[in-house]
Parts: sequence; structure tokens; C-alpha cells
Amino acid sequence: METQKLKIIVIEKNKVLSAAYHTYLEGFSGYLLVATYTDIQSALKEYKKTRPDIIFAEIGLKGISGIDAIHLFRKKDRNVKVVMISSNNDFDTIKRAFKQGANGYLTKPMSADRLDHALTSIRNEGAAMSNDIVKKVVANFHKKSFTFFSERENQIVDYLFKGATYKVIADKLFVTTSTVNFHIQNIYLKLNVNSKSEALTKLERL
Repeated sequence: METQKLKIIVIEKNKVLSAAYHTYLEGFSGYLLVATYTDIQSALKEYKKTRPDIIFAEIGLKGISGIDAIHLFRKKDRNVKVVMISSNNDFDTIKRAFKQGANGYLTKPMSADRLDHALTSIRNEGAAMSNDIVKKVVANFHKKSFTFFSERENQIVDYLFKGATYKVIADKLFVTTSTVNFHIQNIYLKLNVNSKSEALTKLERL
């Protein structure tokens, strides 16, 4: 008896990439691409007609973003698998996607092999991630964390270890550079040091 094909919709603003999904999926058994869209609103409007099992949605879409659409799709079907696609592998974006309930996160450019692997993972394990995303998640779980620092101070220390400037840290944490400087002075005070190099050396020993 033939296994029922899983229905897929793709939401991708680039029409050339949408066409590539057609080509890739034609070569896979067990899956059926029922529709492609360039925005979330169109996909939601036709949801009753398509009834997908798996949704691949780009994050950076006009109007409703892929991440913001996850809960809208779950209102239609709580069991649908929603996989984010993006050229961005920033950890904060990845974390936000999974907090919203994403079943996977794949980075561009997509290939037939990567799509095949992702679909197999979704079918068997219910989740899929690109290798670079897995490495990023694992690296963030292995971050240094010091109990004598506040949560914000630990975040800043982590960026200091990565070689980030005050401005980069401020941009990442959505604060001003003077705020970053204030926290760094507190870090120096707690460590009894007077410079970034001294602080990092002492923290490495700890």
C-alpha cells in the first residue's frame, strides 16, 4: 500500500527560488507541492484549499513575517509543521523562531540534497535544522556563564569573548554604548581589573 504523500506549501518572495522548489520536489517520492506564495496573507487565504502538512516560509517577507505567521498557521491546524527559511543565521532570530513554535530552521541557499534531508527529518523526527544552525545552537548552549555577574553582564562578557566592539554589543542588545560601558565598568569592578584584556584573561582562568 502506497504511503500517503505529505502536502507542502512554500512561501518565498523570490519567484526564481519558488521555481527551484518545484524542480526539487518533483524528484522526491512521498511529497506533493500543492502551492507556492510570495506572502503570508495569500497562503492564509487559501489554507482551506491547500491543507498542507508542511509549510516552508521565508522569514523576511513583506507584511507578516514567517516567524509571526507561525501562530496564525497553528490556529488553522495545530499539527502543521512550519519550517523557517532565511539567509540569516543570527542566534537571536533562530531563538525567536523556535520560541514561536517553528519545527525547523534552514538557511539559504537551498539545494535538493538539503531539502531532501530536511523533509526526511521532519517526517521522522518532526524537526529539521541546517548544519550551520545546529552548530550555532550548540555553541550558544556552551556559552560561559558566571554566577557573580547579572544576566546582562554575562551577555556582554560573551560578546567580549567574541571580540565585539562596544558599538556592536550595543546594537546586538538594543541599548546605547554608554549603557554597555556602564555594565563593563561594573564587570571590571567585580573582577578587580582595569582593562578588557585583563578581564578576559582573568575570566579564562575562572
